[in-house]
Amino acid sequence: MDAKILNGMLLGLAVGDALGVPVEFESRITLKSDPVTGMRGFGSWNQPAGTWSDDTSLTVAAMESISRRRKIDYVDIMRNFLHWYEHGNFTANGERFDIGNTTRSAIIRFARKLLPADKCGAIEESSNGNGALMRILPATTYLFATRGKIAADELKIIHEFSALTHGHIISQIACGIYSLIAAQLLGGKNISEAFALGMDDAKNFYGTAEAFEHFSRLCDENFAALPEEKISAAGYVVCTLEAALWCLLNTDDYKSLALKAVNLGEDTDTTAAVAGGLAGIFYGVEAIPDEWLTVLKRRDYLEKICADFAASIM
Repeated sequence: MDAKILNGMLLGLAVGDALGVPVEFESRITLKSDPVTGMRGFGSWNQPAGTWSDDTSLTVAAMESISRRRKIDYVDIMRNFLHWYEHGNFTANGERFDIGNTTRSAIIRFARKLLPADKCGAIEESSNGNGALMRILPATTYLFATRGKIAADELKIIHEFSALTHGHIISQIACGIYSLIAAQLLGGKNISEAFALGMDDAKNFYGTAEAFEHFSRLCDENFAALPEEKISAAGYVVCTLEAALWCLLNTDDYKSLALKAVNLGEDTDTTAAVAGGLAGIFYGVEAIPDEWLTVLKRRDYLEKICADFAASIM
């Protein structure tokens, strides 16, 4: 896996994140009347245009650890998360301005040495936000690059990677489904093939799990044909996964996908980041509008992270 694929993945994620930051929490109705069409500044978090948030920061923090350690080291990754939380490391401008409650609680448990790193994530069903899904791609790409597949052994690691902050089985399955679809894209399949094959793999692996019922809409062959009003972009991990995949299946280029994801409203940055990471793998960095990349904060830093990550897994 070369840096070009990783650039597409990370910049696709970061651009989606940055597009969504200024309108996070805005309703779909509001965005219908004033849709996002490009990079905006300020808004919800009072940040300059091109500023990415925790979605990208935690992804970068995980990539940096894997690159340096040349393996998935849960303690080291959580240490990076702690440095982000306490000191603003791995951020667009030296400031951490967004964090989910479940992620915060997990990092605090790690800092206080209350639990092993891979057990710090909350296990209550009410703690199934999208904070693990948005940062799972470093594990997915590392495992695919070093093992050539995402199967049972790899999914166990994906689940553990989720459980750093989100330990409930629903979050773990969401990360598993996303990783199975991402692996198909990394293997050269087109979007519709990747979705179908990834979901077949998910059914084979998770089909007997009671929690898999929460993902029944993704198993429906008519999922992509659902009308927009049936798609929620709330922060619940199942909603985020559905929204990201629905956008991916209903667009033909990166720009359309990112704008569709953001303009669904609610958790705009994470929906667009989760969708954008997959779109970046498939369409490549060259498909991301130059006018967006030009204002993306710390683009050189993100590309260096990708180069280091690629070198570490070759």
